[in-house]
Amino acid sequence: MYPTPLHSRRSVLKLLGATAASAPFISGDAFAAASAKPLRHASFGTTGMAWEDLTHIADCDQVEIVAFCDVDDSKTANARKKFPDARVYQDWRVMLEKEAGNIDSVNVSTPDHTHAPMALASMRLGKHVYGQKPLAHDIYEVRRMAEMADEKKVVTQMGIQIHSSSQYQSAVQAIRAGAIGKIVEVHSWSSKSWGDPSPRPDQADPVPEGFDWDLWLGVCATRSFIGDGYYHPGNWRKRLDFGTGTLGDMGCHILDPVFGGIGGLGIPQSVRSEGPEPNAWNWAIDSKVNYTFGGTPMTAEKTMPLHWYDGEAKLPAVVIAKIEATALPEQGSIFIGTEGVMLLPHIDAPQFFPVAKFKDYQAPATADINHWQQFVEACRGTGKTSASFAYAGPLTETILLGGIASRFQNRTLAWNSKDLAFDHPAANQYIRRTYRKGWESV
Repeated sequence: MYPTPLHSRRSVLKLLGATAASAPFISGDAFAAASAKPLRHASFGTTGMAWEDLTHIADCDQVEIVAFCDVDDSKTANARKKFPDARVYQDWRVMLEKEAGNIDSVNVSTPDHTHAPMALASMRLGKHVYGQKPLAHDIYEVRRMAEMADEKKVVTQMGIQIHSSSQYQSAVQAIRAGAIGKIVEVHSWSSKSWGDPSPRPDQADPVPEGFDWDLWLGVCATRSFIGDGYYHPGNWRKRLDFGTGTLGDMGCHILDPVFGGIGGLGIPQSVRSEGPEPNAWNWAIDSKVNYTFGGTPMTAEKTMPLHWYDGEAKLPAVVIAKIEATALPEQGSIFIGTEGVMLLPHIDAPQFFPVAKFKDYQAPATADINHWQQFVEACRGTGKTSASFAYAGPLTETILLGGIASRFQNRTLAWNSKDLAFDHPAANQYIRRTYRKGWESV
């Protein structure tokens, strides 16, 4: 269950087995008083997307960067220089323990396998969370994060900043306005190849000075460090235990306007992979995943198929022909409707076909929204976020279902979202991982 305004607070607490002890109601006057004070913020991570998130949030009005942490001390130089008054930690658990009374919000911008532990620990303390995509590594974690956000009544936002771009907003509004009629099917793709068909090297390399390898592993099983960038700082995306492959990396971006435009799409009824299976260590490349969703008022039929391709996997020629010799972008989606076709590159303005039919059509004009500022303002009691965990949960669950399906080539897996279970018992082991000893409580 993903909490929405339609779910009562009583039903949510009953589902979670929670008691009546919960975050107190905060009045509008209290919010107004709070907005006069700086938003005190801490960052999980200091490089890559963590640097992007940290600096964008810091650039918002009346934000104070109180602390940040990074398991690799060698990566903190830029953050130390830009935020000289912030306190620096290596262990994120120590940061939360020591700074719990000093911070209001955090950004979790670390490898996928650490998203849930960090975000859940923060939300338990009542902190607002800006969490990078995908929301978490496992479906159970995603569900728990959405429930916790609702239970604690904290502000959340997933880091799909293109969601707030003028291009994606325009495409979503065009779909909602019926520009191409009812949606028949969608084809989405990314040319990235976050996978590795090779076996894991049989080696154990020295851990670099200043890097806490055990803390980086977090909830995952202990193993030897492998150098040459095999895991850290970037290739963890390829590894089964730590990343979520190309679909996990780009799916939350590219499928976002599918969810945004086709209102009420919800969770897929089934998923089927027709691409290669991962090996024992790494995600596969060249994926092809087919989803079946229940229909909505925006779809042509009672069900709607969504097809995902990555790497060298190719869209069917009959689909490509619908964009009339327009060059296929490296990433994007083709929406096929009853009255026309929309091509949405990642990231560019939507294009409509047949060209002759749409030569005078103007897509809705929109303006860019600052995705980070929206989060900050919501934390300060002004407005709401547009990619809260209630929205991001079903989107991320869809992405992660595709990863699980890739382990069972050419087998359609029916998904019972309510019970968090597949009709194929062998697939259920991938819904929730077992945390290693000592990390079970995070």
